[in-house]
Amino acid sequence: MTKLGVNIDHIATIRQARQAIEPDPVAAAVLAELAGADGITVHLRGDRRHIQDSDVRRLRETVTTRLNIEMAATEEMVRIALELRPDQVTFVAEREGEVTTEGGLDVVRHIDAVARSTESLTKGGLQVSLFIDPEPDQVAASVRCGARMIELNTRAFSETCPRSPDLAGPALETELAKIARATEQGGKAGLKILAGHGLTYRNVGLICSIRKIEELNIGHNIVARAALVGMERAVREMIEAMAV
Repeated sequence: MTKLGVNIDHIATIRQARQAIEPDPVAAAVLAELAGADGITVHLRGDRRHIQDSDVRRLRETVTTRLNIEMAATEEMVRIALELRPDQVTFVAEREGEVTTEGGLDVVRHIDAVARSTESLTKGGLQVSLFIDPEPDQVAASVRCGARMIELNTRAFSETCPRSPDLAGPALETELAKIARATEQGGKAGLKILAGHGLTYRNVGLICSIRKIEELNIGHNIVARAALVGMERAVREMIEAMAV
C-alpha cells in the first residue's frame, strides 16, 4: 500500500497569520502519526512564511516516523539540514512571492548546483529527494545528480482532475500517463518514486493506482479537512481514500 507523508505547513500558516503560539505544528504532527501517517513533511522556506527553524528543531525531537524537510538547494539550507539531520531532505524550487510551490525543480538547468547540494547531504549520511515535474529529461538529470529518490509533481494532474474522477477527460488521462511514464523511467534507473502536490481525497486514488509510487506527500487538503473534523480523522480518511 502507498505510504502517506502528511505536510503540516499550513498548521503553521494559521498560527503565523496572527503571530500567535497556536496552533502548534508539532502537536499536529503527533496527531497525524497517531492516525497512521507514515511520515511528516514540512517546507522550511527561505522567507520563513510558515514553518520556523524552531518548529523544525522541535519536530526533529518529536517525530517518531520519518521527518522530511523540503528546502531550496542553497548553502544555508544544506547547512541547516546537516545540523538537524532529518530522515529525508527534498530539494524543491522556490520563488519569492509565490503562493505555493509553482513547479518542479529544474534539475536540467541547475544541475551543477543541485548535484553539489545533493552530494553534500549524501556524504553527510542524509537521504535526498528531488521534487521534479514528470518529464523524461528531469528524471534523467536527477539520476545524474546522484539522487536516490524523486518526488513527482502532481500539480498539473490535480488541476485537470474534476470534482468526480468519474468525469475524467483526455487532459487528466494525459497528465496521469506522464506521471506513470516518469515513474517507470525512474524505477528502471533505481530511484524510489514519491509524488505529491494538490492531491485531494477525490483524486488520490488515481495516483495510488500507479503501483510503483511508494509514497505520497499531502498537506493542504488534509489541513483543510482537519479544520472541520480534526487532524486524526482527516488523516485516517486520507489513508482510506488511498486504499485502492
